[in-house]
Amino acid sequence: MSPAIKFVEPSGILDGTKASEFRQEISNSVESGAEMILIDFKGVTFMDSSGLGALVLALKTVRAAGTKLFICSVNEQINMLFELTSMDRVFEIFPDREAFNNAILSDK
Repeated sequence: MSPAIKFVEPSGILDGTKASEFRQEISNSVESGAEMILIDFKGVTFMDSSGLGALVLALKTVRAAGTKLFICSVNEQINMLFELTSMDRVFEIFPDREAFNNAILSDK
């Protein structure tokens, strides 16, 4: 049986105005029993420090519930933000959803 996976696909600019909505979506996913959450950033054009803060809070929520969080499809700007803040060492990041499927789901 495959684990319960929830896909979250934010879009546009992930900043202070969208941060609480984003965190709420992650919380709802955890509460609905997701065992893994994949945040697919393919639709996100830009993320600022507020978006990054929301992502860190989301990770704390997910970890507290014993759920796993993964990220895929980050653009160059988001990747640079992750590297500058060393978040690339905190989050498990995949190039795209196919790479996630191959690495994580093929193990099950």
